[in-house]
Amino acid sequence: MAPAGISTSSAITLHINGEKHTLPVDHRTTLLDALRERLDLTGTKKGCDQGQCGACTVLIDGRRAVSCLQLAVAAEGREITTIEGVAQDGRLHPVQEAFVELDGFQCGYCTPGQICSALAVIEEHAAGWPSAATEDVRPEAGPPPLTPEEIRERMSGNLCRCGAYTSIVRAVAQAASQVGDDVKEPVA
Repeated sequence: MAPAGISTSSAITLHINGEKHTLPVDHRTTLLDALRERLDLTGTKKGCDQGQCGACTVLIDGRRAVSCLQLAVAAEGREITTIEGVAQDGRLHPVQEAFVELDGFQCGYCTPGQICSALAVIEEHAAGWPSAATEDVRPEAGPPPLTPEEIRERMSGNLCRCGAYTSIVRAVAQAASQVGDDVKEPVA
């Protein structure tokens, strides 16, 4: 119990998928719980609840974040994109289309987090950010080729218990080529 005069909750405004949502939250509420339990945005999944599986991955200001480790109050005023906000004007995003076309899922539980991570992977690669698999990290080297090894490394924070990794890698590569990223090696 909090000492007298110290509040443990407050009203916050979250910017989610282009809409503002004002809600009272306990300061200890995770973004994941606010999304799922308070706003009924259940596409973001609760997997391990420890930041290990990536099922709860969302985009915050365009960068991926595991929402189970992010406090809702810390996300106030930031742009949050969940899987529900990825499709635009009734059309699937090229990443979503590639996941469907290439069977980048099996049970589908991890798919929302995989797709949000894939969106960030494509943006990070296009911006020239290196990964642990990047051989030449010098800025003048430019973006590394988006090889299957690069994709696997960049997506490594997202687990698929069904083992759809081969199809996920292919889907990310296809989507990257469709949104203008330069894929250097075909993915078999």
